[in-house]
Amino acid sequence: MWDVFLSYSRGDVERVRPLARALRDGGLEVFTDETGVESFAGISATIRRELGRSKALLAFYSTGYPEREACQWELTTACLAGLGEGDPRRRVMVVNPERTADHIQPVELRDARHAAPDDLPALVADVRAHVARLDGPMTIAEPGVRRWLLGTPQPRPDFLGRLLELWQVHSALHAHAAPLVTGRAAAHAVQIRGMAGIGKTLLAQEYALRFEAAYPGGVCWVDGEAYEDSVRALGAGAGGLFAHFDAIGEPFLWIVDAAPADRLPARDIAAMAAPHPLGHTLFTLRSRAYDTLGTPVDLRPLDAPHARVLAGGDEALADAVDGHPLALGLLGRAVRAGHHPGALYDRLHARGRSLLDTLAGEDVTGAVVRDVDTKDAADVLRCAAALHPLPLTTDDAAHVLAAADRVPQIVAHRRAAGGIRELRARSLLTPAADERWSLHPVTQHAWHHHDPAPARTEALRHAALRTLCGRRDSRDPVTLAFPGTRREAPMAAPSESERMAAYDIQVELVTRIGVQELAPGTGSLREALTSLKSLIDFTRATLHTYSVSLERGSATGAPTVQSLAYVLINETIRPFTSTWHPRLAAYEARCPAETAPLDHEAAWPEADAMRAELTALREPLVRIAEGLGGISGADFGVAATG
Repeated sequence: MWDVFLSYSRGDVERVRPLARALRDGGLEVFTDETGVESFAGISATIRRELGRSKALLAFYSTGYPEREACQWELTTACLAGLGEGDPRRRVMVVNPERTADHIQPVELRDARHAAPDDLPALVADVRAHVARLDGPMTIAEPGVRRWLLGTPQPRPDFLGRLLELWQVHSALHAHAAPLVTGRAAAHAVQIRGMAGIGKTLLAQEYALRFEAAYPGGVCWVDGEAYEDSVRALGAGAGGLFAHFDAIGEPFLWIVDAAPADRLPARDIAAMAAPHPLGHTLFTLRSRAYDTLGTPVDLRPLDAPHARVLAGGDEALADAVDGHPLALGLLGRAVRAGHHPGALYDRLHARGRSLLDTLAGEDVTGAVVRDVDTKDAADVLRCAAALHPLPLTTDDAAHVLAAADRVPQIVAHRRAAGGIRELRARSLLTPAADERWSLHPVTQHAWHHHDPAPARTEALRHAALRTLCGRRDSRDPVTLAFPGTRREAPMAAPSESERMAAYDIQVELVTRIGVQELAPGTGSLREALTSLKSLIDFTRATLHTYSVSLERGSATGAPTVQSLAYVLINETIRPFTSTWHPRLAAYEARCPAETAPLDHEAAWPEADAMRAELTALREPLVRIAEGLGGISGADFGVAATG
């Protein structure tokens, strides 16, 4: 019999050897696995046997420890043995070589107090004292199915790479058991969230199978899509279930799979929670719109090593579906059945019926995009698909919508923001960085095969390409190549970015003093100067927003938004403001305290001269506004004076 089963990551072997030596020198029998466990192999029969001969597991819990599959298997097994005795910490001890404990899962182990690894004598004494309180080796129970588990799921060989998420679920369900660490005194529900096919149901099933020892009252599996029927199948209504669990008097797990999010208000989803305070509720749902429903565990695609294993070892297929477990499982089974990975890769991107639907023998891709049920969400998804694999921003989508529908930028931006918000809530867009959003390739694949308006998709794709071309450096000639030939035609029309920039500057210009005449003896010359100065700032900011450069003129001599902006700033407004601002400022500085600023300004000897030049400024400003209108296509009825 072993006193201690020493569990550690192979990357920590040099740090662990002094610890193992100190434990043995202290009179303890220590088991260490010198052979290691192959990745994805789970826990071997040898390791399970030796754990069953050990009093306690001592985890050297470095930051690399959670990344090792074998370590997590060993830790889970020992924790479950402790849970069977009422406390997971009874059979598990933790050595934490790091400064913080945030990396330790489950949270119940974070407040375990053990000596630091750099104080080996104290650590050995602590381990000896803990082991002395244990009567014999831990009991390693084989997984079994407890009462009330509907459907009787079996362990799945395609469950890979989610051990950390298992602990996150367990820790969140039991966070109230460690209130000093979590600050939580009552049990909270937990929601597993993510896109269709990402493995929410599979994770819930594996959690129920592996952690059922934590729920002696049983495990109940409820179908959220048919909640009432599922509850009746358990053998009683809600009142009967309360009486049943009240009589048992032990904790139980209540899993609501596929909660019908976005079709019911939050209070109705919350009403599906466990019918007794002893219940721990676990929801699976696609929506991210129910933050108050419980602690979220968001599922992301599988990491590359696990994805390759699931895809039959082919890296290209794994990358093509970006770690999507459902797609990986279908492709992996096809590879193992003898299909060539290269042929599968081509068929995945071919027109016609979806390869994933063909391999599944049913429409599995429709579920991925079934929640795209509004026009704005559908259009933003089309924009994201047109730009894929580049990330999408709200501005990107707004530019495309404005170009395609010829609507003002502010309207397009509002629609784009609403569509992104809806897609984000439905797990159809995931955050990248800097307010950018990424579209998963499986979502793009599914949308390609289920898009209800492919003509609209093509129109937005064209608009997206025009928008991207418009963001190129204006000094580079933009050309369109004719398919199958070497001929190229110049793209004469202004880009949508230039068109929208011209429109925004034009709107601002025609409402300013200068274009709108200042009648003699009215208004404020200081306000006129301030207005014209702010127009310079606005024009520069607008060019920056649309990625349009400021240039003196085009090679053809045709007016462009760049050349008109240059004339507006450097040849029209700036000469006026640079002349009159210092003169007016010097006069304003001499304003007596008892005199109102406007009265002081009216008495300025140069006021009439400045007003005359301001009036003369109207003609070039109107010409610039007309030139901008020729680019934007908008006419505000401002005619130039002769």
